[in-house]
Amino acid sequence: MTTTGSLSTMQGLGDGTVVGTPRVWLQVEGATLLIGSLIAFSITHRSWWLVPLVLFVPDVFMAGYIGGTRVGAHVYNLAHATPLPAMMVGYGWWHNRSIFLAIGIVWLGHIGMDRMLTFGLKYPDHFQHTHLSHSHSD
Repeated sequence: MTTTGSLSTMQGLGDGTVVGTPRVWLQVEGATLLIGSLIAFSITHRSWWLVPLVLFVPDVFMAGYIGGTRVGAHVYNLAHATPLPAMMVGYGWWHNRSIFLAIGIVWLGHIGMDRMLTFGLKYPDHFQHTHLSHSHSD
């Protein structure tokens, strides 16, 4: 939201981008997920070198954009939404497989980091259009 608080800015961009206070809350939520993930990682008894190694792996899914914006957005969103890493955490927890637990937790941390930095889920029209930002020039 701009400092002028214009009606059009407060109402949003009309393109599905979250603005104003809800956007700030989503960023706070992302920061909380990132911090919580790092705290949870500490109980896995895995080496901390795994965190930087795994933290940016979900961004490899940007390669889906080779297939075009629609395919790219779908593939990217698959890696940047919580269901898959949550299932991995569940699998690791229930089967006592700390590596799966650790990777899932770091993956959730990546999602939190992205939300905190306003890198949201993608719309199929172009890469910069997300639910948190139409472009990162804002």
